[in-house]
Amino acid sequence: MAARLWEAMVQFGRGRGWQSDAVVAQGVGGREVVAVRQGGGMMTDLIWKSPHFFNAIKERELDLRGNKIAVIENLGATEDQFDTIDLSDNEIVKLENFPYLSRLGTLIVNNNRITRISSTIGEFLPKLHTLICTNNRLVNLVEIDPLASLPKLQFLSLLDNNITKKPNYRLYVIYKLKALRVLDFKKVKHKERIEAENMFASKEAEENVTKGTVKTSTLGEVPKSQEVLKEVQSSKTVAPTAEQIIAIKAAIVNSQTLEEVARLEKALKSGQLPVDLEAANTGAMIIDGNSEDDKVVADGKNASNSISQDAEPQENNTNSAFLMEQD
Repeated sequence: MAARLWEAMVQFGRGRGWQSDAVVAQGVGGREVVAVRQGGGMMTDLIWKSPHFFNAIKERELDLRGNKIAVIENLGATEDQFDTIDLSDNEIVKLENFPYLSRLGTLIVNNNRITRISSTIGEFLPKLHTLICTNNRLVNLVEIDPLASLPKLQFLSLLDNNITKKPNYRLYVIYKLKALRVLDFKKVKHKERIEAENMFASKEAEENVTKGTVKTSTLGEVPKSQEVLKEVQSSKTVAPTAEQIIAIKAAIVNSQTLEEVARLEKALKSGQLPVDLEAANTGAMIIDGNSEDDKVVADGKNASNSISQDAEPQENNTNSAFLMEQD
């Protein structure tokens, strides 16, 4: 039976121009499984000759590490019997070509060359909750968008991919993968979800991600309003004039408490005139302006008084001269 099936598969492949042969392997329950092998692909016999065991968390795992696999194919030969598949240390470029695997919950693809993820991955891996994709070649933020089609994805690692160096990488991944609980072995916090939603909820932000022009935002950043306020306050600071410095020194001499002396000395060193001295200085200017007018009036009065005083001796002299003539 296997021989006839093998013959049929080979003839089918050759009819399509494939340079391939067929492999017969022992499947689950002793059933014979036949697969067509194409150059560099993942063969069925490799799948069933690789170690498969119950791992530390009592899940059935298939170990396909280090087999120089370049293309994912023929995983249907697993007959959906595994909870975890480990494809680390291979040469996989695209995360695609999965058959429908309703049981698979964990996929490990560390140390490959992955640059792209299939947009239909969620249709074929509906229960995948953990994806470990450390040390691959994902570069742009939009390259992880297909992972949003995995409804149960809760644990994800993208460490040692260039994508992690992009501005707001973590917030973008959190925004895209709503069910995510742990990213790069760090728990996703509620405040990160809120910040991610605020940052990427608009269509403009989505377009900026596509263009690669995402604005950076870091926690603890000083708001613009505070920066503007500081600029305004700094622009209002004016160095005191020579007269104001003299006024500060005079105020220090006339101070009655140590606190007042310390305050005035600090103002003198910083070059900022205290508010009370500022008001006093303004009042002094007004008084000086008024005093000039008063001085003019006073000078006029003094002049008139001096004239009247000069006139009196003359009158007295005149009277005394008149009396002398009479005598």
